[in-house]
Formats: sequence, structure tokens, C-alpha cells
Amino acid sequence: MRLALCLLAAAALSAQTVRFKTNLGDIDVTLLPQNAPRTVENFLRYANRGAYNGTFFHRSVAGFVIQGGGFRWGGSAPADIPQDAPILNEYNVSNTRGTIAMAKLGSGPNTATNQWFFNLADNSANLNNQNGGFTVFGRVANQAGLDVMDGLASQRVIDASSFFGAAYDSLPVRNYSSGRPSDANLLIVNEVQVLNAPSVSAGGIVLASAFGGFTSAAPGAYLEIYGEKLFEGEARSWRGSDFDGVNAPTSLDGVTVTVGGLPAFVNYVSATQINVQIPDRVPTGGPVSVRVQREGVTATEGVIIMRPLMPGLLAPASFKVGDKQYVVAQRANGTFVANGIAGVPNAPAAPGETLIFYGTGFGQLSPSTTPVAGRIAQGATRIANPVDFKIGGILCNLPYAGLAPGLVGVYQFNVVVPNGVASGDQPVEVTVAADTTRQQLYLPIR
Repeated sequence: MRLALCLLAAAALSAQTVRFKTNLGDIDVTLLPQNAPRTVENFLRYANRGAYNGTFFHRSVAGFVIQGGGFRWGGSAPADIPQDAPILNEYNVSNTRGTIAMAKLGSGPNTATNQWFFNLADNSANLNNQNGGFTVFGRVANQAGLDVMDGLASQRVIDASSFFGAAYDSLPVRNYSSGRPSDANLLIVNEVQVLNAPSVSAGGIVLASAFGGFTSAAPGAYLEIYGEKLFEGEARSWRGSDFDGVNAPTSLDGVTVTVGGLPAFVNYVSATQINVQIPDRVPTGGPVSVRVQREGVTATEGVIIMRPLMPGLLAPASFKVGDKQYVVAQRANGTFVANGIAGVPNAPAAPGETLIFYGTGFGQLSPSTTPVAGRIAQGATRIANPVDFKIGGILCNLPYAGLAPGLVGVYQFNVVVPNGVASGDQPVEVTVAADTTRQQLYLPIR
């Protein structure tokens, strides 16, 4: 059995689609995060909080555009949708028929906020060059959507500026005869629905199960995040090509995770599980947010309780026999200490021999500038706080307590099995700065 499997075990991405559910039908739009990542993220931020629900198309110009995203009906008159800060222009894709682009002010290219428009025709000759180019961030996905777009654009257009202001001089309406328009006359976007959005399960964020699976963790520890539609490619762990030298990746095939607002190091991705390493500088002392994004689409947010120390030793489910959980201990030759573990030869430990254990959550290193998270450990290091390691209740000699060279943020303990320890399954516990491992672990002794 390989140590990497103990530590870490636990294609092409399909395009993200949003559905504009209007009172004249649905328009599915394929987003283009690879061409306009900030713009897609901005649009989805509005969509995910429901900002576009109940808005209406306020501008329609035949053979040109139909525009919305800025207003909803406020009871007797239009009301503005609150705007986030303007975003940087990302013009890359031509404004051809059926694309959706951000509207902006004439005062500069970097002025887009929440309004968007559908291109009813090929407007590339005009909009690709005007004001830095208008940023296309999606395309109508199918003919059915184009038909609805054209149906919206075919409605009567009136000048309602005398009622509502200059923004409504080309207001599309339906079932309208004369006078002041009402909400019954508007072309409404009932909802912008993000399809196939990722979601994190309730209670689905825990310390890596091989280190205890608790709802609390310390900086540098690994988290397991469970949910649905978290990833749409083939499940995989990070590999050497994902690293920048010794630095671990913060993105894996379009999946990113933040913990306490800081980028986490993404170790494994699948449809139902993501594993990440918590960055060093995440605040401790309470719950912090954990946020998953898949190709710019944000999943439901979860939390993990952060503690300065949360010591745990590597003890995967494969090392459990009946109701007894054995800890992983290796000899220098790579063989495992075991007794009755499936697929592992029986080889209990002997007093006086040196064993290697692995852990997370043991806190800072000395000097304190040495990072725990996000880097392949190089050479010998030392845990800053005092560490006591006991087998069978007897304090052990600990020649080494630092990061495991060649691994990312995993602590290594070289432990001499004490003379006088009784034979049989003996409890193992580790204390760092008065904080003791919460797992109930055993080591077989001969």
C-alpha cells in the first residue's frame, strides 16, 4: 500500500448554462468564462443572489439589441437594481447575432455593472470597435432560445420617457393600448436560473477523514468537501504538472476553493468530493466560510471551525478492524506496522524500533516564517510547540517532529517505541502545546 493513497485517497468540462425565464418563454445561454472570466463571474454574482429575478427589458431597438438587467417594477414605477462596482472590459468575442454582452456607459470601457443586452443581428462592425469593444460573455444555446429572443424583440416599442425617464425611450411592451404602462405590459425576466450549479451538502465540510473527520481544523490541514455537481470532468488528484515548482495549485481543472476568503490548495476534484489544503493565514478561533467555485459558478457556502491546533494522526478507514482504529506507522524500509489489517502483512511493532507516523494540525514551524501549507516540504523542519508522543501511556523518544520531506503540509514524527510497553494493541496519543489528539488510535506491539 502506498502512503500517497493513504493521504489522498478519499476531461473536458461541460459549458455552464443559465436560463432566462421570461414571460414569453425561456432562453438558454451558454456562458464563456474562458473568454470573459471576470464578466461571467460578475453576471453570476448578480444571478446567484436573485438580482435579475423580476427585472424587465427596458430597451429594444429593432434589428439591433434588446436590453435588460437594470430595473424591476417597483409597484407603480420602475426601480433600479442595486449595482456592484464596475468591472474591467474583457472584449474578446465578436458581437454576432445571438450573443449576450454587457452594456456600459459612454464615458469609458470599464463601466459595465449589471445591465446586459442580446445582439439581435450581427453588430460586430459597430460594437466590436466602439468604446473598447462590448464584452460578449455568452451565446444563446439553441434555436428555441433564438426564437424567444426574436419574439421579445418583435413586441411593440413605445417612448415611455415622459412617464419614467430617458432610459425608457425605447420600452418594449405587450398588451398595451395607450397611457402609462403598468407591469402587465412589460417583458419580464421572471428568473435567471443557473443550471447544473454546484452545491455543498449540509454538514459536508470536514477535516480529512483519514485524520479524524472532525468539524474543526487548523491551518495547513486538509478538508474534504462533499456535495453535488462540484466538478464535471474525470475525478483526479493533483499531479506534478499542476505544481509551479514546489508550489501547490490553487485551481484544478477550473475548480477553486477559498477558506476564510483565502485561496486553498486544491488536491482532489470529483463530482461529489473536493479535497483542499487550508492556507496558513486563515483566521482561527471560530467558524470561517468555505466557498467552492466551478468554472466561475459559486456553490452554496459552507463553514469549518478553525482552531490554532487540531492535532490528528493518519489513520484511514482501511486500517480499521472491527471497532478498533489502528494508526498508520511505517518502518524505514517502507513496510507498515499491522495486525489483522486487510491486504497488509502482520508485522506488529517491537520496543526499541523507530517508526514513522504522519499527522496534520500541529501548528506553526520554527522559524515561524516557514510555511506549512501549499509547498512541497524541503529538508528537515521543526514544530514550534512542544510535542509529547505516547504509546501505551509511556512517553516516547521523538528524534524528529516536523514536515515530511517531499509531501505538502503533512507532519512527520520519527518515534522510538519505548522499552517496557506491553504487548498487544496499545493506545497512541500525541499532545502539542497541551492540545491532545481526539482520535482513539491503537498500535499493535509484539
